[in-house]
Amino acid sequence: MINIYEDINKLEATFRKTDEFQNLKNAVETVRADEEAKVLFTNFRDVQLKMQDKQNAGEEITEEEYVFLQKTAQLAQQNPKIIGMLEAEMALSAVIQEINRIITQPIQAMYDGL
Repeated sequence: MINIYEDINKLEATFRKTDEFQNLKNAVETVRADEEAKVLFTNFRDVQLKMQDKQNAGEEITEEEYVFLQKTAQLAQQNPKIIGMLEAEMALSAVIQEINRIITQPIQAMYDGL
C-alpha cells in the first residue's frame, strides 16, 4: 500500500530548504528583531484578522473600519523590513502555487476532454 504521507513529509522537509522559504524565514526574523516593524505588522495583522472574522460571521464592515484597515496597512507597508517580508512571502506563495498545480495536474487531466 502506498503511504503518500511519507512522501509529503519528505516534500515538507525539502520545502523548508528552498531559497524562498529561507528568505521568508530570514525576513520574518528581521521584522521580529525590529520593535517598530514588529508592532506595525502585528497591528496590521490583528486588524486584518478582526475584519476577516467579521466578514466570516456575515457582518458588514463599516466605512470607518475599512478606512482604519487601509491606514494600518499603509503604515505597515511604508516600513522597508515589512515590505521585504511581504515580498519574500509572495515569492514563497508562488512556489506553493506551483506545487499545488503539479499535485492537482492528474485530477485536471481526468477532466480533459469532457
